[in-house]
Amino acid sequence: MLTVTRVPPPSPLQWVSLLTAAFLVLPTGYITYVAVTAAPAVWTRLWSTRIPELLGNTLSLAVSVALTTFVLGVSLAWITVRYDFPGRRMWEWALALPLAMPTYVLAYVYAHLIGMGGPAEQWWQMVLGPDVRLPSPQSFVGVTIIMSLDTFPFVYLLVRGALQNLNISFEEVARACGISPWATLRRVTLPLIRPAMAAGLALVVLYVISDFGAVSLLRYQTLTYAVYQQMTSRYDHTAASILSLLLVLMAIVFLATERWFRQRSRFYQTSGRYRHSTRQHAGLLGTALITGYVVVVFAAAFGIPAAMLIHWSIEAISQGALDARFLGFIWNSTFLAALAASGAVIIGLPLAYLASRRPTRLNIACLQAAYAGYALPGPVAALAVLVLFTHFAPALYGTVVVLIIAYILHFLPVGLQSMEPALQQITPNVEEVARTLGCTTQHTLRRVTLPLVRNGFIAAWVLMFLQTMKELPATLLLRPVGFDTLAIRVWLEASEEYYQLAAPAALLIVLLSLPALMLLVSNDWRRHAQEGAR
Repeated sequence: MLTVTRVPPPSPLQWVSLLTAAFLVLPTGYITYVAVTAAPAVWTRLWSTRIPELLGNTLSLAVSVALTTFVLGVSLAWITVRYDFPGRRMWEWALALPLAMPTYVLAYVYAHLIGMGGPAEQWWQMVLGPDVRLPSPQSFVGVTIIMSLDTFPFVYLLVRGALQNLNISFEEVARACGISPWATLRRVTLPLIRPAMAAGLALVVLYVISDFGAVSLLRYQTLTYAVYQQMTSRYDHTAASILSLLLVLMAIVFLATERWFRQRSRFYQTSGRYRHSTRQHAGLLGTALITGYVVVVFAAAFGIPAAMLIHWSIEAISQGALDARFLGFIWNSTFLAALAASGAVIIGLPLAYLASRRPTRLNIACLQAAYAGYALPGPVAALAVLVLFTHFAPALYGTVVVLIIAYILHFLPVGLQSMEPALQQITPNVEEVARTLGCTTQHTLRRVTLPLVRNGFIAAWVLMFLQTMKELPATLLLRPVGFDTLAIRVWLEASEEYYQLAAPAALLIVLLSLPALMLLVSNDWRRHAQEGAR
């Protein structure tokens, strides 16, 4: 007797996920169509002239920044979680402050400080002689250092959270079996926090290959910078689409590698036999080395640039550069960033939940579709969104709705990299118990799952808010007439090397981002206070 197996219809949550993924992949589909249907002569010209150099520059920059941020992020996370030293609680949140500093702000600050004839070079020549030159910030090493100083908090925050949630019993068992501390770190600790490390490095790589502001100010030729030049100088959208397709392929390779690392170390923390690690007291020499290391990294990534911005802002304000228009710039920036971050969390929830709890090929494909927008450079993503809305929703053309959707498309992966690991570290047994007690999937999600992953979702909202506050190329192309943000003002002034005039807007971006960062670390601060009280 022939039996027919009925495939259950998609649930409402799956329908939402499918529709969301279809919408998110539209811009990438448009870019792919334009690139694939381009004339062979265009492909030949680009392959023989620009593509080899641009691919080499982009790949080498992404790899070098990833390695540098890995060393900085993991070492700083380990220091703040495993060691007790004076000022540790302050440095825990201070090391997240570079997230509030846009890369293009760091770029123009260090272009002034260590560029040819800058203050640092003048001081260096006074010490070592007039013929000594500092490495140029526009070189490969300079761009790598600047971008690493701005992006290492991605790795630091995710790895620090994983170390705090790590069951120290695993390491104690290894030590009891005679394994040395270094071998325990390599064979036990690092594999257990590998999902967090992979997620942080994926964020760094995706950020580097899609960055526009820093590489354009430093005149470093990458695929993203070349795309912007093709669109604004040569008005060649076909060549821009071909270069963008290469970026998408690079992002797919990096994302597939990151997911492979994460799948190889999937695990769930349980309450039984779970113990937090105890911090070691650093001696006098250890305290000096740790404090010196933390101070140097913080000063280079945030302290010195912030001091320069304050100095320039005071001079600009004394000259009357700060007027009532800045209130509008502040409102535009915070309003757009808050709406985009909130919309991205709502849209990303069904994608991350289904990929984590029901990892079918369809659900994983829907999640991967959301990462497509982050691989597109800002200018091309903006162009694709603009064309789509012009054809299918012309009434929204020239409104902030188009701009918000472009933000969500571009920065949703930032939130997903925090939302998905948060869901993966919650054992499904808790949800299964709720369903056996009569709760539906929606009720279980709302009453059980979301409260448990609240901190991870707050981190996702904050990270997307910060990225949107600093976003530049999409805002340049999609903003309504007369609608300026703080990032636009920084770009307009810094591109003309009016550093003092750009400083007030840049400083305001940093100041407006600080409350969001405080929200990101407030839960850990309260937990440490409770532990100290006990």
